[in-house]
Formats: sequence, structure tokens, C-alpha cells
Amino acid sequence: MTETIRLLIAAGASGAWLALVGTTVWAHRVRRAVPLAEGAVLVAHASQTGTAAAYAKATAEALRDSGRQVALTSFAHLTPEMLARTGEALFIVATTGEGDAPDDAAGFLRKFRAGSPRLDGLRYALLALGDSHYRNFCGFGRAFDRLLRDSGATHAADPVEVDQADPGALRHWQQNLRLFGAAVALPDWEAPRYGEWRLAERELLNPGSPGGQMYRVRIEPATAPSEWAAGDIAEVYPGPADRALEGQAALPHRDYSIATIPADGAIELVVRLFVDPSGNRGLGSGWLCEGAVLGERIALRVRSNPRFHTPAAGVPLILVGNGTGISSLRSHLKARPAGTRNWLIFGERDPLRDRPFAGELDDWLRSGHLARLQRVFSRAGTALCHVQHVVAAETGSLAEWVDSGAAVMVCGSVAMGEAVDEALRAALGAERIDALQDQGRYCRDVY
Repeated sequence: MTETIRLLIAAGASGAWLALVGTTVWAHRVRRAVPLAEGAVLVAHASQTGTAAAYAKATAEALRDSGRQVALTSFAHLTPEMLARTGEALFIVATTGEGDAPDDAAGFLRKFRAGSPRLDGLRYALLALGDSHYRNFCGFGRAFDRLLRDSGATHAADPVEVDQADPGALRHWQQNLRLFGAAVALPDWEAPRYGEWRLAERELLNPGSPGGQMYRVRIEPATAPSEWAAGDIAEVYPGPADRALEGQAALPHRDYSIATIPADGAIELVVRLFVDPSGNRGLGSGWLCEGAVLGERIALRVRSNPRFHTPAAGVPLILVGNGTGISSLRSHLKARPAGTRNWLIFGERDPLRDRPFAGELDDWLRSGHLARLQRVFSRAGTALCHVQHVVAAETGSLAEWVDSGAAVMVCGSVAMGEAVDEALRAALGAERIDALQDQGRYCRDVY
């Protein structure tokens, strides 16, 4: 395996990853169609958290190393016209929420459905990424495959569905690349390596809350400091670190939004302890909140999430979230320099007990780092009981901020994300929200 492929698949190697993926540009971002040379194969990815983009880059590299010309692009830059003049294509697509398309595919899908292009000359293969714990496994991948076939495109091979980075399915995909000119003997894409970290602190953030216990977990690097960006994801091995650090992980990792920036010297996570009706703890939350002891080694790696990186300093920022979504929202506020314009709308349950990072947020409000801070509590007995209700009530202010160039970032539960999306579309208009999404000024990290 080449080192480049290792780094593309191992998003934990953040510095090299960022050099390869590139920094997300928010201010005045230009959407350009990727030139498609005659005889080139198109490799297009729809990615919510960067994983599909990483596999697309590894796919493109395998083809280029075999002498094929490749046009690599995100769905955000793909057009129906480009697809209609393509002879061969490889699609790597993720599913977000319960069967939804990633945000970067929204604009393309609208244009495709409006134009209904014919794709009779297109031969393609599809890699669909998913998680079988969700009801609509690989929902977007399957829907997109139907859309292509209904438009006249033909399979070069059956779609490959990947359940949580299953290595067998990925090897199947690599074998399919031979149908597009890749070398017969391709090295396997190895799973990314964990780094060694240590559990340094654990703090209960909501004692006495009517909701589940929520902890701030601080994890420090055991060796050299690591690099990451606000919005990135920590992949934590949910058990004793020895086997995972030796490359023999027996358990699936768990994803957590990072609440700190590298200048803080450690990764902090906000984790809600999951307990089922029988009293069983969640695999990841049980390990981080109760199972691991302070000082214990933790196997952790960082996955870059470029679509959710912090906007440039000149871009006003509206942050909306609930629950453990405060984790990523906090990291974005930490990453923003003094003098930036920031507005936080955050929802939880109880106004007395569910106030994570209250002192820090209040300090930012007093200092002006937060121009506006609106907390909303579902059990406060007020008319505005969820964040979407605040969004609906703030139409004028939202329009003023967006008119001044603001970006909108949403983090928290899927249900909250969907409700906020509906409220934003009602407040500002669906076309305007679609345009913000196309420009990269409306991004979500929901789970």
C-alpha cells in the first residue's frame, strides 16, 4: 500500500490529511465543474463527514497509478450536463440520517431532477457507505442507483454496500476497479491506525438532569501532540487499548465530535451515557463515562470532516444545536479569533441542570465573542421550547445575518436538524437555503 492511500483512509493522520484534502474555503467559495478529458473516468463522491471523499481519493489514485486519466470531484461540483457527457463513472456515496443524501449532493440532485437528463451512454459502478444499525441502510446509495438506472445508465458491476468500513466489501470494490482499468494486483486499503492517548479527566456536566447523564471527557495524547480542526471527529475504540493499538481491534469504533482545538493540548468530548431499558450501557458511552479509569490508555484516531470546518474570520457565524452537539459548536467558537461575529442558539432539557459550559459561554457573551446567546429548554414551560422555535421567531435577524454573509452550522440530533431545516426554509425560503447549501454556507453535522 502506498503511503498516500494510508493517509487518505486513515483520517487520523490529520496533518497529512489536511494537506491532501485541502482547507475548506468559506468566503467567496466558487463552484467549478471539473474538466473531463476525453477517455477519462469520472470519480464522484457525496460525503457528509469525509469518509466517502477519502475512499474516492484512494479510488482515483488506484486508477491513476494504473495509467487511467481521472476526473475527481465532489457532488457539490458535479452537474447533470457533465454526467450526461461521461462514458465511465465511479460513484462513492454516503448516507446521512435515516436514508438522506449528504448535504453536498443536494444541489446536484435538484438540478438532475429538474432537467431529467438521459444517461444512456454511461457505464458506472457504485460504492454505497452505510451503517446497518440505521433502519434505511445505504438509503441514499440505493436511491441514487435507481435514479441512474431510470435515466438509462448501466451497471459495470453490481453496487457494493459497505457496512461501517467492512474490509471485505472494500476489497470487493477494489476488485471492481479492474473493470475500469485498474491494475489486477491492488494493495488492500488497510484500516486506519489508532494513536495512544490517555483518559485525563471526566466531569459530569448535568448532575440531577431528567435526561441522561452527560460527561465532559478529556483525553490527552500519550506521545507527540496531535493535530485536528474544529468540526473534526474523534474515532474512539470502546475498550482496552492494547489490541487496537496493535492493529487487532475486535470492536467497532465510536464517533464523537471534538469540543476543543489543538491549542487546548487535548481532545475533549461531550458524551451522553446511553442506558437501555434493561440497564445495559452503550458500547462507547459506557466505556468513556464509566468503564475506563482515569489514566487508562485510550485508542483514538481523528477523522477530518472538511465540510464542517470553521468559516473564515470575516464570515459571520450562526451556530444552532442541542444536547451533545454543544461539543462541536464549542470547538468552532474556540477556533474563531477575537472580533468575529458569532450567534449561538442551543437547546437542552432543564434550565437549572442542563447548562453545559455555562461559565464559558457567559464569558464569551460578556466579552462580545458571542454577539448573541440564546438558550432554550424543552422543560422550561415556555412557548419557545426548542431551537427550531427560536429560529422561526428570529426571521428578521436571521435574514440580516445571512444578508451580511453569515454561514449557518447545525450540530446535534437528527430530529433537531430536520426541524431546524424546516424552520430555516420557512423563515428564509427554500431557494435561499438551497443556495446557502450550494455555497457551503449551510452545513450540518447531525447524528
